Amino acid sequence: MPRYYFKAVKLDGEELEGEQDAPDQAALIRKLQADGLIPIQTRSAGGLTAQLARRKRRALTAKDIEILTRQLATLIEASLTLDRSLAVLVDLTAEEHVVKVLADLQDRVRGGATFSAALEAQDGQFPKLYINMVRAGEASGALAEVLSRLADYLERSAELRGTVQSALVYPTILLVIAGLSVIMLLVFVVPQFTVLFEDMGAALPLPTQIVVGTGDLVRGYWWALLVLIAGIAVIMERWLQNPDNRRRFDYKVMALPLFGDLIWKMETARFCHTLSTLLKNGLPLLSGLNLAKEVVENRKIGDGLDEVSDDLKHGRGMAEPLATHLVLPELALQMIRVGEESATLDAMLTKVADIFDRETKESVKRMLTLLEPALIVGLGIVVAGIIISILMAILGANELVF
Repeated sequence: MPRYYFKAVKLDGEELEGEQDAPDQAALIRKLQADGLIPIQTRSAGGLTAQLARRKRRALTAKDIEILTRQLATLIEASLTLDRSLAVLVDLTAEEHVVKVLADLQDRVRGGATFSAALEAQDGQFPKLYINMVRAGEASGALAEVLSRLADYLERSAELRGTVQSALVYPTILLVIAGLSVIMLLVFVVPQFTVLFEDMGAALPLPTQIVVGTGDLVRGYWWALLVLIAGIAVIMERWLQNPDNRRRFDYKVMALPLFGDLIWKMETARFCHTLSTLLKNGLPLLSGLNLAKEVVENRKIGDGLDEVSDDLKHGRGMAEPLATHLVLPELALQMIRVGEESATLDAMLTKVADIFDRETKESVKRMLTLLEPALIVGLGIVVAGIIISILMAILGANELVF
């Protein structure tokens, strides 16, 4: 069914605009008039103007959605209607891109759409998982409770992601400083000695020739090196966009000694917390599993969850297929099995998520404990190699003089 943009006025003079599905514009006008509105303008929502407007719309960040959800849950818990809660948020919000989304949500809700349908019409601003949880809350009549759980879920996901990102800040700075230090030596220090070696007329040792050649390459063709690095990054990104390539890459990453274990724990915590939240909101296990597996980024774990979903469709429980396909760590499997047997799967999944949240943080700390000295030692070895190569040339030239 085609989608049309409309602008209309209420009987009290308030102006509304939005989009609705209709067989044609005449049917849309009749629908608006039946709703007590006076149509002013209608046009197809699929035109170039509408497409450009959608492209220019600034996307909501994860933090925007988290704050919006928390505020909306608080207002609804305070006995405000959804329409009134959205109106209050429109007045309180300062960011223009968030106000536009809230205003559009309010218009759709006032036009008779459900909140989940209004969220779904926001051109992918809200994840599918978010929309389905809201839909479950509407069906159960507990929208405020669901929004509160959603806010908790988003806050926890952001905390886990922030923990990893914060932990990587220092190694990244250290790596950048190391790279800049080596470049400074090659570009500014080594050439000073090169002039000295040329004046002496001595044959340079092989290590010195390598260092001098590398310095000349960086100094004379730095732009080509930047282009090469950018080209490799673009090629790698496009290569990973292929599902088969991404699958092979994820399988190899999971086999790495430290990174594989860290990714496994992170994905376990994310998956278990998501599935627990969905089950608490009243979704069936199969539907919840199919939604929860979408948050899993590693394809090796995702492929295992696909197999588990197929087994679940044929009447098997979740714990045994998880163990058969080695999807989650042993501790998680044992706790999920206990949760199934005691009919407390949602609560047990929450405990699993808590445990592996802590395990992820500990794994990051252990990795940094090894990574930071490795970077420092690596930098020291490179700088020492450059200095030793220069000293070898100087000592060789001195021997020729004497």
